[in-house]
Amino acid sequence: MDSCANISQIHISEHYFREIEVAIKTEMLRCFVTVAQTGNLTDAATRLGKTQSAISMTLKLLEENLGKRLFESDRKNRLTPLGAHVFELAQTQLRQFDYTVKAIQSSANSPQGLIRIASIPSVASLVFPATIEILTKHNPGLRIELRDSDTQQVIDALLRGQADIGIVSGKHSLNGIRQAHLFSDQFGLICAPTHPLARQKQRPTIRDISTVNFITNALSSLIKNPSFHSATIESKLAVHNTMSLTAMVRTGRWVTVLPKTVVKIESSELIFRQIADLPEHRQVFLLMREKTPFPQFTEEIWRYLTQFDWDQLTQLTRQ
Repeated sequence: MDSCANISQIHISEHYFREIEVAIKTEMLRCFVTVAQTGNLTDAATRLGKTQSAISMTLKLLEENLGKRLFESDRKNRLTPLGAHVFELAQTQLRQFDYTVKAIQSSANSPQGLIRIASIPSVASLVFPATIEILTKHNPGLRIELRDSDTQQVIDALLRGQADIGIVSGKHSLNGIRQAHLFSDQFGLICAPTHPLARQKQRPTIRDISTVNFITNALSSLIKNPSFHSATIESKLAVHNTMSLTAMVRTGRWVTVLPKTVVKIESSELIFRQIADLPEHRQVFLLMREKTPFPQFTEEIWRYLTQFDWDQLTQLTRQ
């Protein structure tokens, strides 16, 4: 008897959630997210090109479907705990929906092929101008989308099917993703020419770094050296955008650690110094989805990038 009741309850629950899923439309979520972002109906209505009454009615329908309030009051400037959770989930859903629509449109507008590439910025600027020129010359109708992102965003794009080819820092085990090592790049101290560590004759050491204002960053987190970790763990400042990071280092008040290729591309005004007791290198890998809409083009890019003379290119950037 109990097992039958449990099965019945499961069926009721599944049916209930299917009804909610059907009842909650994408535009309801967009309306709710916009009101939550603006904090009032007036600005939300302006942004969406709708009347305030239409916005209010949409929110009412959404709350009726959920059976609970999403806002603390009619002013719509404070979310309930449920509203905060729905807001987070709805933003993710809308981003995915909007991307899917754009991807469908891109595919429809690219009958001869579409390749989506995501790469860490330092490598994108090194190789993709030449790569894209060769690809488009051999395949005049090919459409190429290139984005530069940090390593985690590149991986996420590949796993979600939003990119076909990716270049990242570090080795990652990913299901359904082929990978190949491209090159290694030495880590070193980055500082302004006026900084004391730039002026001292001997190579700086990890201990030297521990005595100055140090900025941690996403790439320095790849370093596994225990001494380096101990010396920098007390840093009070972390900057993950490379342009912002190098801008702060240029002031002469902070230092950081980056691969040499990154700093040569991002800023010629900074000094790169080898660290006497830190021999580690950043490893750069090429990733490719095993299943892509246009495999002939992704394979062509794969062959080109894996056969590329990376050592010569990185040596040029280090001069």
